[in-house]
Order: sequence, then structure tokens, then C-alpha cells
Amino acid sequence: MVTIFFAIALLSALIWLFLLSFWGGFWRSQPILETQSPAVGDTKLPLPSVCVVIPARNEADMLPSTLRSLLGQDYVGDFNVILVDDHSTDGTATVAKETAIAVNQAQRFTILLAEPLPAGWSGKLWAMDQGVKAAQAQQPDYILLTDADIWHDPANLRRLMHLATQQQLDLASVMVRLRCESFWEKLLIPAFVFFFQKLYPFPWVNNPKNSTSGAAGGCILLRTEALLEIGGLASIREALIDDCSLAKQIKHRPWQQPVKPTQYHPIWLGLSDRTISLRPYDTLDTIWNMVARTAYTQLYYSPLLLVGTLLGMSLVYLVSPLTLLAGIITSDVRLTLSGLTGFLLMAIAYFPTVRFYHCNWLYTFCLPVIALFYTAMTFDSALRHWQGRGGAWKGRVYTP
Repeated sequence: MVTIFFAIALLSALIWLFLLSFWGGFWRSQPILETQSPAVGDTKLPLPSVCVVIPARNEADMLPSTLRSLLGQDYVGDFNVILVDDHSTDGTATVAKETAIAVNQAQRFTILLAEPLPAGWSGKLWAMDQGVKAAQAQQPDYILLTDADIWHDPANLRRLMHLATQQQLDLASVMVRLRCESFWEKLLIPAFVFFFQKLYPFPWVNNPKNSTSGAAGGCILLRTEALLEIGGLASIREALIDDCSLAKQIKHRPWQQPVKPTQYHPIWLGLSDRTISLRPYDTLDTIWNMVARTAYTQLYYSPLLLVGTLLGMSLVYLVSPLTLLAGIITSDVRLTLSGLTGFLLMAIAYFPTVRFYHCNWLYTFCLPVIALFYTAMTFDSALRHWQGRGGAWKGRVYTP
């Protein structure tokens, strides 16, 4: 029996060794927008035009800060902002208008009231689509999709545009720094980003020869022509994980001319150290609902993939610490060393993310417990789907 436990623990350690060595360097917390695209002066004129689209549903408390940050971008090219009020009941449109007037930017700001949600669309995408169509009427070179809870560093748009033009990208997206202040945020939020990077290793996403695609919905800069080529947001109208679905459509779309038939279209995904989300997740319940909303969607609603995920999470994250504990209790050297090896490799992988979020280094060793939480959230996501409560968000429930 001890030999079986040792073999399983050794397998877990080997998995971590493989992930560290061959899984796209996902654990390095790179690239970071602010180091990839310095805020240098623009010399190429005229600069591309940009239209920013913000879907907003009951975001009156966020907009005085977030909308102000967008309207205050130091990008010297032509840009304007469209906010789509998605049937808010808290005076979102009024607050947005007052904010634009307060910063003397009303001339570049437009408010649209969303039409009733039709069948076959998720609410956020429907609001975004109306904003995108209004933006396309202005014929901008690029469209920036962003959320109403994102505070943008003053140079964020300039950095994104510099990166997109220098690398001729069709899509450039940043995983903004999520709020990490409360105990539950410090425990669970860095791991959320860590797991996202493991699912979509950023170096693979950024390699046009690799099929991996991904994006972070809080901040996505799109070349307008590329969006038109995929048929607009209607091509992903039912997607709950809309950001990654959009990135896949952009990266994998057919080439208009056989210029680079061996490559996918170039996109970029990275972290931002200065553009941040103000959305609080200061209780376990709020984080749980955020994850459970789409975790089962990520598994394509497959019970088989769910079972595989539960077993895989247990093997990768729980076996090593449990084997280490068993080895210490029984004084078995093989169990102790195999469990310790896997546990240390896991900690090495997680440490850069903990450091990026400026959390105490001791959180590095909490990853097995954190993974147990996320495993439970994933199972709960499946339960909600089976009960017809899947995809609930801001008063709406979406079912595939």
C-alpha cells in the first residue's frame, strides 16, 4: 500500500516538473504590459483612431473613478468613449454623464441605452454589440472593449496601441490587476490568475504558430477590420466566457490572402501592473459565485470532463501535501521525500504570482487548500447547471 502511495506522489511531482519545464512558462507571471510597451512618446502620425466601448449594468458606484480614468487617457490620437447602459436601475447613465461633464470630456462621450435582450444572446455581449455597432459607424481603426469596474492607468491606451501597432496585432488584451485587499482576496484571487495562466499560457497565446488563444475581458483592444472579418460579436453571441471565445475567433479566422498559411493571426495577452479592477471580492461568497458562474462552461458541460477535472485537481494539488503529512506521521522516508518534492515544486510555480500580487510569501504554501476551494467551486458550478441556475449574473440566468 505504501508503494502505491509513493508511486502516486512521485507521479504528482513529475507532473509539476513537467509543468515548470514545458508548459509555456505560465508560472513566470509574464509578460507585463508596462515592461513590454514603455510609455514612450509617439512619433508616428497620424495615430490610429480608437473607440472605447463599455457595457455597464448597475455600475453607478464605479463610474466616477473608472470612467474618469478612461476619459483622462494621455493618448494623443483620436479616441472617444461609448457607454452602453444595460437596463441599470441605479442611475448608471446619469452618473456617467455627470462624470464626463465634470472632467470636461462630454464631447468625446456617448451614452446608449441597451435594447431589450433578445433570445440567443448573453446580456453583456448584447450590450457590447450595440456599442460596437455604434463605434463601427465612426470607422475607428481600433475598438477597446473594457469593463465598467476597470481603472485605467493614464498611459494604458497608449501602451496598448504602441504594442498593437509595433507587433501588427489583431488583438491585445491585458489581465488587469484584480483587487487583493481582504483575507479572501489574498487567499483566492492570485490563484485565480495562476489557474487562468495555466489554462492559457501567455507565451503560447502570443505565439502565432501556436493554436492556443485567450484574452481577459476587462481590457481588449481589437483591430476593427479583424472584428468585421469574424462577423462581429454575433459570432460569439451565446458565449459566457466571451473573452476567450473572441480571442479564438480572431486568432483562428481564415486568412483573407494566403500570406502566412502556416501561422495563426497575431494576438497578445499579458498582465498589467498598473491598470486595476476595483470590483471587490472581499467575501468567500462573492469569489465563489464568480468562479461557479462559468467553471462548468469551461468544461463544455461535460460530466466526463468534470470527473477528470476533479481527479486531476486532486492528483496535482492534494496528493503531494497529503503524502508529505503521511510520511511524517509514519516516519516513511520515501513518502516524505516524494511528497516534499511535489509540494516544493508546486510552491516554486506559485511564488511568482504571489509576489506579483504583493502578498505574504506564506500564501505560496496555501495552494493545496486553495485548489480544494476551486475544486468545490467547479463541482458547484456543475450542480447549478443541472439545477437550471448556471451562468447567473446580475439578475440574469443563462443556459446553453
